Amino acid sequence: MRANDGTVGRRGHAHAVVGLVVGVMALAVGPAWAIDVKLSPEEAKKALEAGRAPMEKAASPEDVKKILQQASLVTRVGADPEKDACGASAILRTKRYRLEAFGRQEAAESKKQKKDVRMPDEFIQKVVDMPNMEAEVQPCGDDEYFVEKADIVCQQKGKNIRPVDLSPADRGRKNDGSGPGYRSRFTARFGYESFDPNAKTTIVVTLQDGQTMQFDADFSQVK
Repeated sequence: MRANDGTVGRRGHAHAVVGLVVGVMALAVGPAWAIDVKLSPEEAKKALEAGRAPMEKAASPEDVKKILQQASLVTRVGADPEKDACGASAILRTKRYRLEAFGRQEAAESKKQKKDVRMPDEFIQKVVDMPNMEAEVQPCGDDEYFVEKADIVCQQKGKNIRPVDLSPADRGRKNDGSGPGYRSRFTARFGYESFDPNAKTTIVVTLQDGQTMQFDADFSQVK
């Protein structure tokens, strides 16, 4: 997805294409889910196990690579990066996403140290108590500064939901794939209490020169 036409900024026209990396780790199979705003201790343990089990079975670096690639795919909504590297997409870093990542780390450290390694309970509780869902945006553009001062909102039911904070954008790096010459990144955090975890959502990113890009994300399909 390319940005809609708008005023060209001082750093050149940005054919901005968004990859919203915003977090979810939904390995369960079944009907519509919904982002988990609250997790019980038992659910947290199951999320850790879901991340740990595949890594425990991995027998080679190639197996590990495939597991990490699959984890990235199942957390993403929007464009398929294998088909469109700069396409509009999103990964929602939710509580479940982070716990499953912890599980993979437990498995990796256990193999390295040749003994069972588990995350301390306080680390797990910290994730369970997290008030915000993190969204990482990876837009593409024509120069390394095109994403400076970018903004992002989630639209639900006619309402604009703003993040509680935005991290500064990274300086753009050369894009090895097709399309615009640079890829950058910034992170936004949205309070769980501010959005409907079951709702269909439109993500809107606005660049410093006024250009916008957007794509749909159905929150009911992720955890």
